[in-house]
Amino acid sequence: MTKQRDMKCDVVVVGGGSAGVAAAIGAAQTGADTILIEKNPYFGGAATHSSVLTYCGFFTQGNPPEQIVGGVGQKVLNNLSKIGMYDGPKRTPHTGTVIVLLDPEATKIALDNCIAENNVKPLLHVQVIGTNVEDGKIKAIECVDHSGRFTIEAEAFIDASGEANLTALAGGEYICGNEKGTFQAGTLMIRIGGVREESNAHPLEVQKAIKLGKEHGIAALTKELGTIVRMPGSKDVLAILADEGVNGLDSVSMTKAEMSARKQAWGYLEAFKKYLPGFENAYLVQTGPQIGIRETRHIVGDYILTHSDVLNARRHNDSIGRGGWPMESHSEPGAPNVWQSIANNSYYDIPLRSLKVRNINNLWAAGRTIACDPDAFASVRVMGTAFATGHAAGVTAALYCQHGFVDPVSVRNELLIQDAII
Repeated sequence: MTKQRDMKCDVVVVGGGSAGVAAAIGAAQTGADTILIEKNPYFGGAATHSSVLTYCGFFTQGNPPEQIVGGVGQKVLNNLSKIGMYDGPKRTPHTGTVIVLLDPEATKIALDNCIAENNVKPLLHVQVIGTNVEDGKIKAIECVDHSGRFTIEAEAFIDASGEANLTALAGGEYICGNEKGTFQAGTLMIRIGGVREESNAHPLEVQKAIKLGKEHGIAALTKELGTIVRMPGSKDVLAILADEGVNGLDSVSMTKAEMSARKQAWGYLEAFKKYLPGFENAYLVQTGPQIGIRETRHIVGDYILTHSDVLNARRHNDSIGRGGWPMESHSEPGAPNVWQSIANNSYYDIPLRSLKVRNINNLWAAGRTIACDPDAFASVRVMGTAFATGHAAGVTAALYCQHGFVDPVSVRNELLIQDAII
């Protein structure tokens, strides 16, 4: 029988993606004893586990672009720069959006370095399976690894799980998907090697090859026009095309979607080899591993960020970060993305109230699960913005531990001390 193991700290962060890493470092920099929990064997979330190798949301879409996420996010960019894997933002060739291109292994080590440099206590290979809630507060969470179950007690908690899992386990308020309960499509990332450097992989050329593939009977292809980028370092091609309708909370749905999307990946490779010059010797380097999930649960917060907030670049007195990615909706698998720009290609404020889980006093959300309507979600969900909301959630949780309440002015002041852009 496995001996029960117990831990205690000030702040627990559940989920080690962009939001979770930023939350943990923000809390630790504010003086909190902080534990960061992640179920995978590495940090990075969608960037490293789903090969979503683009940080969107660090910059506005203007010309020139303005950087709107700093703080912990900048620490990560600095670490990537040190190992030669970041030299500034890039514009995508078709949509003209401004992104940060990533290499998966460089991203893993950059995040490891940031965590180690800021006195965060990391726990990989751990899942949360239960909570102890008393009088509207989480007292402890129950976790499991291969040795068995253990508990972690803390004063404050951050849900950066991407699926609002901690919120759901604690009985916090949440909704699933949009007003109809449907989710944005998921996409399996396809990494292709062996492509000649001079090959024209512009999305419109790729679209022509896919259409030819469909005309000649290549099965299982969905989207024709998507994001196609060259990766730093390897110069492999990353294709964001293999769409699936999927419920990311349900294992049956996930299994079906991932097996189907892998078939798509091989179909796309066949089409490219036959109909896209320069891809004759191309090969499949990797898919996923996990299909990229865009949407599952959203918390119900003290303020719901809205379409109007985003579209009109609205400011808020309790702003803790900025969002600058256009509203990008993937409503139907295989359908073209639907884009809506922010006024003047500027940015909108993200209020602290949108991070607070309404009926759990010591729980904040970060990343794509914050309180927002479906249109606002189409912007706020991206990883660059997740660094901003995560950083703010971490600072807020740490100050709550120190004072027993949250003062937005104090949160904003501390974020500025930590070089966040608000």
